[in-house]
Amino acid sequence: MITAIVSIVVQPQRIPEVAQAVVDIDGVEQVYSVTGDVDLIAVVRVRAHEDLADVIADRLGKVEGIVDTSTNIAFRTYSKQDLDAAFDLGLDG
Repeated sequence: MITAIVSIVVQPQRIPEVAQAVVDIDGVEQVYSVTGDVDLIAVVRVRAHEDLADVIADRLGKVEGIVDTSTNIAFRTYSKQDLDAAFDLGLDG
């Protein structure tokens, strides 16, 4: 599974509608409204790199109200649960 984190800049008056439109796209698991340089962050999970183009460029990029996006592809996932499980098994994190 490939995970991408997409930072999204939105026209301010359209943030709620854009967030709903983005989360309705197949492959988008969560959308967060955030503070900072961007307005929304979407977590995309797909099976193949080619699927990223379908989700991000073909669908997400065409949502009305989106001004700009920046995509980061995750190489490795770390979570508290993973680290706790490794320690329980006696593995070095």
